[in-house]
Amino acid sequence: MAVYTHVPAEEIAAFLTRYDAGRLVSAKGIAEGVENSNYLLETTGVDGSGHRYILTLYEKRVDEADLPFFMDLLDHLGARGCLVPRFIADREGSRLQQLSGRPACLIEFLTGISVTEPTPGQARAAGVALGELHKAAQGFAGERRNALDIAGWHDLAAKCGDDFDQIQPGLAARVAAELAFLDAHWPADLPRSVIHADLFPDNVLMLGEEVTGLIDFYFSCTDIRAYDLAVTHSAWCFSNDGATWYDARGAAIGAGYMEAHGLSEAEHAAFPILCRGAALRFLLTRAYDWINTPADALVTRKDPLAYLRRLDFYASADPSALLGQ
Repeated sequence: MAVYTHVPAEEIAAFLTRYDAGRLVSAKGIAEGVENSNYLLETTGVDGSGHRYILTLYEKRVDEADLPFFMDLLDHLGARGCLVPRFIADREGSRLQQLSGRPACLIEFLTGISVTEPTPGQARAAGVALGELHKAAQGFAGERRNALDIAGWHDLAAKCGDDFDQIQPGLAARVAAELAFLDAHWPADLPRSVIHADLFPDNVLMLGEEVTGLIDFYFSCTDIRAYDLAVTHSAWCFSNDGATWYDARGAAIGAGYMEAHGLSEAEHAAFPILCRGAALRFLLTRAYDWINTPADALVTRKDPLAYLRRLDFYASADPSALLGQ
């Protein structure tokens, strides 16, 4: 369930009169996602041929002050050939509106589907798309701190405290030990850039083995560039429960990224540690939500242990095997 704010069709129709988008034909809530309220809009289009848009209302997890950063980033990437959904301005040039008491934007609709069990070919295409995104991001002047960096991980761990052990006995000690390891070994001198920071399969639209869009940039920030590849690697290369590692997907993502962008020797050497950080990041956010979301809530809680299994894998894996290099 991802429609937290329900907007009557009449209000959406009135909202659309600010744009050159035609009249509203239908509005359907989109169930995927957990951060915002999203609607798929069908309109007549300005010439009567029909058009689709995404209407997004921003809930409490997205800071309205960050929206200009996201807007400018997607404009920058789109102008350089990345397939990203750009924000649409109304007739007065405004991209940010208010609707039903929430910040709201009209956004381009991109075709494609999100895969649940990626093939190696699809994983390779995702690696290429991430490398192309990193190339296109060069020269972007905007900056946004990663609120889920090491300091953010410590903050989340402190908020969870002893409640970790409600999820699994000994988890609090395991998290503390991993934080201590990453504090001592996290690479501070690798190249930094704007990163997506959340490129899961459900944020990549595909037709067959062709990427048709990269979406959901609301965690994008300025951080270690290769960490973005580590996040993607942890999301694409395991079964959903984290129990099975798919080496062919890992090799494919590595090959795709190397083709489109590449890693330096220092980035390659640090990659296992970056993967451990990525696994811990999602373990912590899932654990926090698991502890603080009521069991009968409409939002489905995601299993934190799926990322504990990834973390354990990365802590013991042969580094040379992760990217098939």
